Amino acid sequence: MAARTPYRSFRGISAVAALLAIGAVGCSDVSDAVDSAKDGAKKVARQRSVFSLDIGDCYNPTGKAEGTAYAVEIVPCDEAHEGQVVGEFAIDKGKEYPGDDEVSTIADNRCPVEAQKYAPDTWALPKGVALFYYTPTKESWATGDRAVSCTYTAEKGTFSGSLNTAKSLKPEQNTYLKGSNAVYEALWANQPEKDTVEDDLAGYKAQAKAVAAALDTHVKDLDGIEGTEIGKLRTTLTKAAGNWKKAANAGDADAFYTAYDPAFTDIDPNKSVAARKELGLATTVPADEAEAWAS
Repeated sequence: MAARTPYRSFRGISAVAALLAIGAVGCSDVSDAVDSAKDGAKKVARQRSVFSLDIGDCYNPTGKAEGTAYAVEIVPCDEAHEGQVVGEFAIDKGKEYPGDDEVSTIADNRCPVEAQKYAPDTWALPKGVALFYYTPTKESWATGDRAVSCTYTAEKGTFSGSLNTAKSLKPEQNTYLKGSNAVYEALWANQPEKDTVEDDLAGYKAQAKAVAAALDTHVKDLDGIEGTEIGKLRTTLTKAAGNWKKAANAGDADAFYTAYDPAFTDIDPNKSVAARKELGLATTVPADEAEAWAS
């Protein structure tokens, strides 16, 4: 899933004052103005520095969703909000700022992993929610800022409720999601930069090896879960693992393609819907994943 970067800033939050001007107006207008003033005061009271974000915080950005950010409005998760912090980690890169691109690369790689600890089932996320992150800037790095806050944020509109589902999942659900997430993470995290196998056979073989290893672990873990549909999925994924291994050991591009086509087809998310239903998990394939296999 794509991630975008609303940067932190080294500057603190500025003092905010709410000014009201009530002139000669009717009672209903006064009442509306008072209600508006209360809402404004509540919003001001909820302002927090972006540096104070903690895992689980639900919030609304005070500015654009992307760019330099100084503060956010922290809100109860049962209220409509635009984002929730679902993971955090520190960048360990010495004293010198590693640069915007390197910081973004680190966040791209780590945030999906951290987010899955908090909300393991990405299929259950509200529609239109995507992974974003707050990262240090060069200026904030100089003040000691090393934290990356990973958030799920609505690209349009808002959502309600906490995304913290990890603690409510049953052991077999967690086992399934851990293995399934690892398979797709191996696929996308190891995607070669070149568009064709002919231009980077070694890179595509390395990707296939990583996916095969993840599938082996996933299939092994599924052995401990009962269910007719789980059994069918285990058979499909065992076959897929074999083809990914063939792709990983391909002697040339043609051999790779021959193994890759059925290997990729057999990890189509649609093939796991019945097993997910049997486990009581979300069964709607996310749009970006459905698009990847449809093409």
